[in-house]
Parts: sequence; C-alpha cells; structure tokens
Amino acid sequence: MRHRDLLIQTRSLLQPRLPRVVAAVLLGVASLGSALALAGVAAWLITRAWEMPPVLSLTVAAVAVRALGISRGVFGYCERLASHDVALRAACTARERVFGRLADGPAEAVLRRHTGELVAAVGANIDELCDVLVRAVIPIGVAAVLSVAAVAVIAAISPAAAVVLAVAMMAAGVLAPLLAARAAQAAETVAVQHHSQRDSAAMLALEHAAELRVSGRLTDVIAAAGDEQRRFGKAIDRAAAPAAAAAAAPTAAIGVSVLGALIAGVGLADTVAPTTLAILMLLPLSAFEATAALPGAAVSLTRARIAGRRLLGVIEPAGHRERPRVMPLELSPGERVAVLGPSGCGKTTLLMHTHGVFFAEDAHLFSTTVRDNLLVARGDATDDELRDALRRVGLGHWLEQLPDELSTVLDGGAAAVSAGQRRRLLVARALISTAPTVLLDEPTEHLDSSDADQILTDLLTPGALFGPARTVVVATHHLPGRLRDPDVCRIVHLTPTE
Repeated sequence: MRHRDLLIQTRSLLQPRLPRVVAAVLLGVASLGSALALAGVAAWLITRAWEMPPVLSLTVAAVAVRALGISRGVFGYCERLASHDVALRAACTARERVFGRLADGPAEAVLRRHTGELVAAVGANIDELCDVLVRAVIPIGVAAVLSVAAVAVIAAISPAAAVVLAVAMMAAGVLAPLLAARAAQAAETVAVQHHSQRDSAAMLALEHAAELRVSGRLTDVIAAAGDEQRRFGKAIDRAAAPAAAAAAAPTAAIGVSVLGALIAGVGLADTVAPTTLAILMLLPLSAFEATAALPGAAVSLTRARIAGRRLLGVIEPAGHRERPRVMPLELSPGERVAVLGPSGCGKTTLLMHTHGVFFAEDAHLFSTTVRDNLLVARGDATDDELRDALRRVGLGHWLEQLPDELSTVLDGGAAAVSAGQRRRLLVARALISTAPTVLLDEPTEHLDSSDADQILTDLLTPGALFGPARTVVVATHHLPGRLRDPDVCRIVHLTPTE
C-alpha cells in the first residue's frame, strides 16, 4: 500500500475538523511570530540604546518587548489547547469508526484476536495516529508560514542574506526531517527483523536450560543468544546514523545563515542604519525555532503510517477473500438448540451470525464488585435477583463465603476467581438478562464433567434455568446422552472446515 493511499484512508478515520486545525496553526504562528518579532524589536532596542538617544524615544520599543514576551506565552498556551482539542476529538471519532467497522465487519476479523489484545492494539495505534496532528500537521503548518515570513523580512534588508537563509531553512526544515524519518523507518524495520530471532534465542536458553545443560549445549545456546543481541545492537546503531545527521543539520543551518547575514551586513554597513544591521544579524536565530520541531514531525509521520497500516490490518483483514456465507440459525420461540462440534469448526462464528444476545466464552470480568459484574447484563436487577441467579448456577455457597457478599470486590477481575467460577458467573449474567434469545458460547468449559453435564442439562431443559418462553442456543464440545434425544433439544452438528 502506498503512503499516499494509507494517509488518505487513515484521515477518513480521524476526520479532523479543518477550521479547528487552521485555528491551531494560526495560534502557533502567533506564538512563534511573537518570538520572531521579539528578536527584531530587541535587536533594534539594544542597538538604538547603544546610540544613547533620549529615553522617551525607547519607550515604545521597551513596551513592545514586554508585550511580545507575554503574548508569546499566551498564544503558545492557546495553541496547545487548540491542538490537543483537535487530536482528542479526532481520537474519539477514530475509535467510534474503528469499533463500528469491527462490529459491522466479518466476525473472523475479531475472533482471531483475543479481546484484550484487540483493544490494546486498536487503542495504541489510534493514539499514535492522532499524535500526528499535534506533533506533525500543526508544526509543519506553523513552520511553513513563519519560514516564508522570516525570509521575506530579511529579503527587505538584503536579498543575498535572504537567499542564504532560505537555503539554510530548507536544510533544517526539509533535509533534516527526511533523515529523521529515514532513521525511524530503518529502526522499525530492524526491530521487526531482529526481535523475533533475539527473543527466540533467549527463550530457548531460559525454557530448556536443564535439557541443554545435560546435552552440553547450554553454553553454545547462551553464546548464540548473546551474538544475536549484539547483531541487533549493531543494526540499531546503523539504522540510527541518519538520525545523528538530522540532529546536526539544524545547528549547521543556523551557523550558515548567521554567517551569511554577517557577510551581507559587512557589505551593507555604509548604506543602512546600525539598527537595521542588528535585525539582519539576530533575526535568523529566532527564525529557526519554527523548524526545530520538524525532525520530530517527520518521525511522528513515519510512526503514524506504521500505526495506520496496523490499524487498517485490523479493520480490513488482508485479502478480503470470498468466504462461504454463514447462514444464521432459524430459531423458534422457546426452542433449545445445541451447536455441537470440535474447536475450530465455526461454532462461535455461527452464534455471532445468529440474532440474539451473545455471551462469549472469554467475556470480561471487571475488577469491581460481584454485583456490578452481574449488573452489566441488566442494570435494574435487584440484589435478590442477583443472589437467586448465583444460586441457580451453583455459586450460592461461594457467595455466602465472600466477606462482603455481593459487595465483594473481585480484585483483578477474572484473576480473583477460578476458571469454573468465571464460567458460572457468565451464565448468571445470561440468567439476569431479559433477552428473549440467549446465545451461550462454551458455557461449561473448565468445569468437571459431572458439573458440566448438569449445567448443560439445566440450560437446554425448558424451565430449568431459563423460562420456557426464552430461546437458548448453546455451543459446546460435548453433549450429555440424555440431551441427544431430538425431543429434548435440536442438535446442530458442525464439522471442521479445511
């Protein structure tokens, strides 16, 4: 995918408000423009004061210096507020659009990733993508406006000095960012190439130390891991070389511009006022403040492209190859259906294509109270209803043993309960909900066989756990013999797909 195409697609996710972006750029121009004007006025004031004129003739310049110093800080603060407002609004829009696409897209795009991994990946990449507004788009706009303004002011005094300044600013504002972007891209490439090999070598030594020691190969494996780490370090150093040049370029450009202004000033010494010469010499020093952020902007653009590529990889699965269309289950009110088959045969996908309330096998348990973990299914449920649901799924004794009963906090969420208790809590959520159709994915995983059979029997027997008017669909690996009677529940057999 070309970078242009990538930036266009990711921009459609962010949808930044153009008037707000323009406002942030103008505030940034006002802030650094105040600094540029401050340098010019200060240069004039210092030189004019050296000529010892009447004090009153310096009053306006002295007040202007103070006003420009204050306005720089005020405009800078306003620019920060405006730019972060743009970025945060864009992040909200991007999250809404990404999760909307995931919800409307193929189930496989979500199911092939763990929910925590998916949320972390989407969140981190969106943050990286939104940073480009604050760290790249707005600084580039500010630098472009102020660079033109600085060159124009110098050109009014000395066209030759203006040409030198323009060339120097091109080096600081274009060459240095290109080198910085190249270094960032190279570092990312090196990381991708070497991380896997380095980590594999280290984990081999850590996980199989005993066997390797017995076979006499432990020393060689440790040495190989060290060699791989050294190769990784050297590769990172080589990739960072352009970054060193990018860091040196702005300083060199400032020196060249000041030297050019000095030479031009010597030639103009007999024709212009000393105050004008002072402005010619000192103004370039402030002009480069706008370009100082551009190498970082280039790095941010590079990282945003990488984040955008990852993000599009999540919401637009590679290939978009044609898949056989999953036909949803046709359900009747009050029906009990068991979707039976081994792992990987498509049980979860079938459930996600069926109309109803889906309770996933890896549904999240929050690090909050037992009560709040159940109320996510129905916020108006009473404590008596919550206790009844827990008792019906076999957690009545567990609830009684808790120090604060329903108010007990599950520290760490799922880490606070056993795998079996977690499954029962998720079934309790389904009981509390009032959805007419309930879709349960592997509700008895990690339970012993007798408990699993009992829970499955209760789930698929009308009136046992769920009322006879509610439709229940259960995806499971196994089914107790008593439930294989077609008069008890309908069985949908799925076989592994190639």
